[in-house]
Amino acid sequence: MSAFGWLSEPAFSVLGQHVIWSDMIGNLLGLAALALGWRRSMWTWPAQFLSGLILVAAYLTAHLSGGTGKQVVVIVVALWGWVRWQRGRRDTGEVAVRFATWRERLWLAAGTAAGTLAVGGLFAAVPALSWNPWPDAYIFVGTLAAMVAQARGWVEFWFAWLAVDLVGVPLAFTSGLAFSGLVYGIYFVLVLLGLRGWWLRTRTPAARTTALEGAAA
Repeated sequence: MSAFGWLSEPAFSVLGQHVIWSDMIGNLLGLAALALGWRRSMWTWPAQFLSGLILVAAYLTAHLSGGTGKQVVVIVVALWGWVRWQRGRRDTGEVAVRFATWRERLWLAAGTAAGTLAVGGLFAAVPALSWNPWPDAYIFVGTLAAMVAQARGWVEFWFAWLAVDLVGVPLAFTSGLAFSGLVYGIYFVLVLLGLRGWWLRTRTPAARTTALEGAAA
């Protein structure tokens, strides 16, 4: 067994399913990243980066190429998000959040739909990449859309995560990643809290000024 082989070993069982170490640790880090994102903490990005690295092992074990690809996207976008939030803090002294403009929402929705069709078509054409191509593609592209929105400080980031979770929960359970399915339930609560927190943040005078400046940029 390699030095990291234990990540694919069962940690315990729940609801009749084995929970592997990578599934448990990666998702706990993901929960921490979401909570830190709610607080607009820079540490959300390192937490997402580590979560992505560890969950790669979990999804490879479950033979979910879309899930594996999703975590690769998480790793890359986490680096990009860190840079964007650092730049925002240098410019304004804090991580500013705002609602996306209708134009930005249209681009986000269109990109998500087109990306899902393209990735789903690839998975369907090459069955070895995924045993459940369309939900897998939806989660892959939806996660990318959510993280891009988070990096830009858009409140719509939270709605995107809700949409991903609606498919992610049943897919996790049917793929043998029981801990992922349970954690998604906690994600749901954190997403609602984060949505409320960011929403209220946009109602402050300073945040509205920053939002207008960001939309005009």
